[in-house]
Amino acid sequence: MVAAGSGSRLGATLPKALVELGGTPLVRRSIDNLARAGVERAVVTIPAGYGAEFDVALLGAEIPVLCVVGGARRQDSVRLGLAALRSGPHSIVLVHDAARPLVQSAVVDRVVNALVAGADAVVTALPVVDSIREVTADGSVVVNRSRLRSVQTPQGFRLGVLMDAHRHVHDQDVEVTDDAAACEAFGVPVTIVDGHRNTLKITEPIDLLLAEAILAAEGAP
Repeated sequence: MVAAGSGSRLGATLPKALVELGGTPLVRRSIDNLARAGVERAVVTIPAGYGAEFDVALLGAEIPVLCVVGGARRQDSVRLGLAALRSGPHSIVLVHDAARPLVQSAVVDRVVNALVAGADAVVTALPVVDSIREVTADGSVVVNRSRLRSVQTPQGFRLGVLMDAHRHVHDQDVEVTDDAAACEAFGVPVTIVDGHRNTLKITEPIDLLLAEAILAAEGAP
């Protein structure tokens, strides 16, 4: 799990993953929801200097959690997190953002089922609902949104494939925005499964308000 974000756009004075949603840190909600979906253990990449705070936030988590210090970029953090795993290359690994605390069990099931069926790299995504325009030198042009998808996490992979992909982008100094892009840069095809609107990413204060409303509507603690 990637949890090394600063939280500056939330106006927080601590890492975003430690910001509370309904009285529980985002990282703890994410871990426990993944555990309820069948995840057995987790590695969390955290900012340097916050080990004690994350230990407190994750105390009593529903699965074993190992925290490791992340890197300068998201892809560096994931690579360091993967290095801490002790599993075979054919094991299934999920990469999830702690900033998406309301991950749904059904979504995790879809990712895992696609991997079991033979995929090496799986992303969760939703159709784009907004009208989209591309800015050009002369102004802007409309983009056909019917073929566009908004990508979420968790993303799922065969561990060996993902480690090779991250080693490749690191060695080639390729910048990627997520783990599926790392696999694609390595020549691995990416399978898309349906995500869920509730798996919103907490980035700005309005996102916290929306997540609080979802929790209230679901009657979740």
